[in-house]
Amino acid sequence: MAIVYKTRTQLVVETIREKILSGEITAGQPLRQAALAEELNVSRIPVREALLQLEAEGLVAFEPHKGATATELNVDQVDELFELRAMLEADLLAASIPNLSEEDLREAKVLLDKLENALGKENAANTWSQLNSDYHNCLYSAADRPQTQDLVDTLNKNADRYIRMHLLWAGGISKAESEHNDILGLCQAGNVEGAVAVLKQHILGSRDEIKAFLLAREKANK
Repeated sequence: MAIVYKTRTQLVVETIREKILSGEITAGQPLRQAALAEELNVSRIPVREALLQLEAEGLVAFEPHKGATATELNVDQVDELFELRAMLEADLLAASIPNLSEEDLREAKVLLDKLENALGKENAANTWSQLNSDYHNCLYSAADRPQTQDLVDTLNKNADRYIRMHLLWAGGISKAESEHNDILGLCQAGNVEGAVAVLKQHILGSRDEIKAFLLAREKANK
């Protein structure tokens, strides 16, 4: 019974997420549980669970007297988030590369293969997003900088909605694949400077494409 319930909640999560990311549900728009439950032909329980999950992803906010509303996808926030990520993740990677073991590099390769196979499957955006984080964190794992890693984890959680949007609507995958392969190859060769340069390009290139997508979306919705 629990499996069916979880699946139903996940379907509701994906439907509402898609409506927010596509602009069908706009920033500040109230998300009324009764109306969503009726529209999606489910009870209010999976809708409530879905809204809580989307709150954790940064797509929904619960406000006093207003209930749940869709949050704003903010171009200025993209700049700050991705520039901080580029700076901190570059430091982590530079500190990690000299200490990466053969086992770490093998694990990163396995995750990269899973990443490449995740597309086109059911729930691709969620799976790809998680594997993407796992792959990057695997390469940072030998840095021994737990506080920096905690900051990076928080930034990535806040950036996740933009990363998913990039994946689903801005065609960010083919480029990411080749850059992921390049980063791993440079890590295997112990080339700290090269790996850091590609990583920064990888993160800031995503920033530029996400901003362009958001600006185009804003223009289309005016």
